[in-house]
Amino acid sequence: MEKLLFFVYSIGILIRIYLSFSDFSTSIADRVEVSTPLNSWKRVIEGVSLYNENINPYDGDLFHETPLALVFFSHLTSTFSDFYVSLVFIVCDLITAFVLYYTSKIYTENLLKQQTKTKHVYNKEFNKLLIPDDFSVINPFYVCSVYMLNPYTVFSCIARTTTVFNNLFLALCLYSMVKRHRLLGCLSLVLASLPTFYTFGLLAPLMISCAPIDSKKKTGSFIITFLTCGTISCSLLYLCYTIMNEWTFLDSVYGFILNVRDLKPNIGLFWYFFTEMFEHFRALFVCAFQLNASVLYVIPLSIRLRRDPLLLATSLLTLTAVFKSYPSIGDVGFYLSLLPIHRHLFYFMQQAFIVSCFFVGCTVFAPTVWHLWIYSRSANANFYFGVTLAFATTQIFLITDLLFAYIKREFALKHGMKRMINGKEARLMLD
Repeated sequence: MEKLLFFVYSIGILIRIYLSFSDFSTSIADRVEVSTPLNSWKRVIEGVSLYNENINPYDGDLFHETPLALVFFSHLTSTFSDFYVSLVFIVCDLITAFVLYYTSKIYTENLLKQQTKTKHVYNKEFNKLLIPDDFSVINPFYVCSVYMLNPYTVFSCIARTTTVFNNLFLALCLYSMVKRHRLLGCLSLVLASLPTFYTFGLLAPLMISCAPIDSKKKTGSFIITFLTCGTISCSLLYLCYTIMNEWTFLDSVYGFILNVRDLKPNIGLFWYFFTEMFEHFRALFVCAFQLNASVLYVIPLSIRLRRDPLLLATSLLTLTAVFKSYPSIGDVGFYLSLLPIHRHLFYFMQQAFIVSCFFVGCTVFAPTVWHLWIYSRSANANFYFGVTLAFATTQIFLITDLLFAYIKREFALKHGMKRMINGKEARLMLD
């Protein structure tokens, strides 16, 4: 397995290096599915250029990164040449895959330990549903392979989108959950949420994972985790203020995301809806869409998935990637790499083939329809929105299928696989 892992790493590195230094990287960076106003490297370069000329990059509607990111990218581009900057993105991607590998390994080992402790409450037929011991070796390999070889994460890396750094912080946050490291988890969560507040919903699984088993001490642990995240967030925001000596960046970063000022097409649902929306209804639907994308699902999912914080985090990341205002395929590629962690649920999933076909179809049709719309003028915005709508629906089918599989497995472990009606085994028959 170590040789296979080394082979996957080598292939992933070679693909990224080859594509990053080819002409193909420029065309990928221009794709609306890959680069958005929030993660575009071109906008970062322009913002850094303005900052180096002592011009406030937040005066216009061009730069939407935080001042911390502005300073970091300013030092990065001034210290390293363009060649080494590309290598920095590749190295960050490799570290992310490495962190996800160990996250999966530790999580699966914890599941096996928990399975050993709770065998006595399972149904007599539970043997078919047990997690095999080799999952602790195979699952991490699959997670690493999916991340390293997934076209979504590869394209995001070679386009040098800032999503690469965001994914690294999210991976560290997930690692902190399974290791129960509160401080590292809070710091990585805040760094991941600072450019876009959507991922702050991961505070719920972080609070659950860091809480002790004793129910009397859970409330205090929740408060400590919440206050730690709040303190780090306020500290970093104040640091951003000291860098710029003003608070205008808040409107350029968070106001831009909340108000959806840029309606350039992407793989999300906001752009088309608000293009067609009457202006006097805009505030109402902006609030409805943003609540749906940020906090609507956090509490109900946290209550239902409180025993599996990593599955809760995966669900919230998926919903965020679907409903956020400026999503990219880098967000999608990250949560797709988390699916092999939950391979023990695949037995109960029923829509995997349909979802896979739609993922492939939407990935192929999106650039095709875009070319027909923008260049050939033989299509219109409805065609491209149809593809993005199908893509969002596919992701919703995926996460609902995964969550239903979790519930079905829980039920089957306690009550068995057979369905009895009046003492006889139930059967499905076609008349």
